[in-house]
Amino acid sequence: MNQALRGSLLSFKDDPFVVGSEAAMLYIEDGIIVINEGKISAVGEAKQLLPELPDDLPITHYEKSLIVPGFIDCHVHYPQTQIIGAFGKQLIDWLNKYTFNAEMQFANKQHAREVAQVFLKESLRAGTTTSSVFCTSYPGSVDAFFEVSETLNMRNIAGKVMMDRNAPDALLDTAQSSYDDSKALIEKWHNNGRQLYSVTPRFAPTSTPEQMEMAGALRKEFSDVFLQTHVSENVNEIAWVNDLYPDCNGYVDVYNHFGQLGERSILGHGVHLREDEFQVLHDTGTAIAHCPSSNLFLAAVYLALKRPKKRSGQYMLVLPLT
Repeated sequence: MNQALRGSLLSFKDDPFVVGSEAAMLYIEDGIIVINEGKISAVGEAKQLLPELPDDLPITHYEKSLIVPGFIDCHVHYPQTQIIGAFGKQLIDWLNKYTFNAEMQFANKQHAREVAQVFLKESLRAGTTTSSVFCTSYPGSVDAFFEVSETLNMRNIAGKVMMDRNAPDALLDTAQSSYDDSKALIEKWHNNGRQLYSVTPRFAPTSTPEQMEMAGALRKEFSDVFLQTHVSENVNEIAWVNDLYPDCNGYVDVYNHFGQLGERSILGHGVHLREDEFQVLHDTGTAIAHCPSSNLFLAAVYLALKRPKKRSGQYMLVLPLT
């Protein structure tokens, strides 16, 4: 169905971190969006577009409203939908008490499908039309997610969690099986319609060096896929990574060493990054995804953010809008 929307329009035409907020912002007080066969065909001032539109074109006028593009959430776990708000003092305790138990239920694909339906419909209800999503270590949880996303005609990025140590046995894969499963899922889903794949090592502590090598190999083999993981969420986690990877110069260097940084890589959190680590992320074009809900419900992260450090320079920061 062809139609048009009328109202105040707000969008962005450039990167506000490069050109500043005012230069990047596009605001039209009385604008028109023309939609033909489900795709936007024209955007502009109402006074300019209205004379060009067919007389019988339906126009929905949203008065005293702001029309914006769909929001993009750069870091989210759809299996955690059922444990939203679960409070934890430390990341590892929270994972063991709530998250891993919830994820084990996703061995059942029907359960995964039902949660994916709730997650994606709630995302749309909040205005989020695209997300970068962690599934679980079960390949069926990825299939279930993309199948539901496809039926809703959404454009989402998602991937199977790679995790071969420091987690319950029921959730562990191996370095080789994680590579094989991820490769099969990439070939099945990446650029299939509107779906996109992200190589997904959960975070350095739950992957052996062998698995980290496999994750880097996938990113190299499929150069246009994304990669998502976590970094520097709290100080205990950082100390753990330093113990597990003593030959690397800190948390960010682990990912750099295994070829996982780059323009399509998204690292969640980054609360305690050092200045030199920020520089590595900047130099490689790697994005940081800030995670407000984690900052609220994990006490260690919240308290750290209450004491922000002053940093020099400008770095890329991706802010999920949900």
